[in-house]
Amino acid sequence: MNQPAESEKHDAVGDDLQLDGLTRRFGALTALDGLTFSVPAGKVVGFLGPNGAGKTTTMRAVFGLTDLDAGTVTWRGAPVDQATRRRFGYMPEERGLYPGMLVGEQLEYLARLHGMDHLGASRAGRAWLERLGVADRIGSRVDSLSHGNQQRVQLAAALVHDPELLVLDEPLAGLDPGGIEAIGDVLVDQARQGRGVLFSSHQLDLVEDLCETVTIIDHGHLVVTGDVDDLATRGQQRLVVRVEGDRDGNWARRLPGVEVSEVAGGAVRLVVGQEVDSNAVLEAAMAAGRVTTFDFARRRLSEVFREALR
Repeated sequence: MNQPAESEKHDAVGDDLQLDGLTRRFGALTALDGLTFSVPAGKVVGFLGPNGAGKTTTMRAVFGLTDLDAGTVTWRGAPVDQATRRRFGYMPEERGLYPGMLVGEQLEYLARLHGMDHLGASRAGRAWLERLGVADRIGSRVDSLSHGNQQRVQLAAALVHDPELLVLDEPLAGLDPGGIEAIGDVLVDQARQGRGVLFSSHQLDLVEDLCETVTIIDHGHLVVTGDVDDLATRGQQRLVVRVEGDRDGNWARRLPGVEVSEVAGGAVRLVVGQEVDSNAVLEAAMAAGRVTTFDFARRRLSEVFREALR
């Protein structure tokens, strides 16, 4: 897939983080192939793609953890250097904490590495643990925490030095609903304060709820980028129809120009061609049985994702 299916032009002016033409090869494997997109200030950007698409390599490139064969990473128009990266917050997918350290000492240590004094580091660490609901574990070893609580502490580690940009690799993985809500609220709040937030996830329904903008890549290429609301209203019309006595949507499978994209709980989600009159769909549904639901629907992010990779 060499050309984006849907894309928007990006202007570096006003975009805090700009990735331009990133290329990274590992022998015969090309992990990134001319990847270009931006992370605007004040927005939560969902970074999506199948396994092996190049998401983690991209994030590591922002922090200089992988060498690039070509391309540039700039922050507010200037090349990113080590001093700039000290103003970023990074949460890797793999654990980035010292398992044997106490939680409070870990956060204070990391804050001190970013230039904070002892008192400021201690206060900031405690404040973030309270915000993320794990203040009672401040004296616990990191490796004694549950997976979800380690995720919360790792996010606190990315935030403790008050970064200008957050880059988070699968921050919602393995969390229960309470953890997802807690971390999601923090990400949205950080964007409202003017910070750029880039995070990857395979949980597309959560990305759709949290993000204003998404970028989808595949095999190191940009495939789709744009505002979630804009992407949801593009493309063919969607209908959600429920007909009593036909929970599988067999009535719709015979209609020309109509695709059954999903059946869930007796409701059939349809993709309707531009040449198809929705009234004709309604008449066909009524002929099949009593219609209890007939709604126009937005294109979901999962559909955008599947169609982009098709």
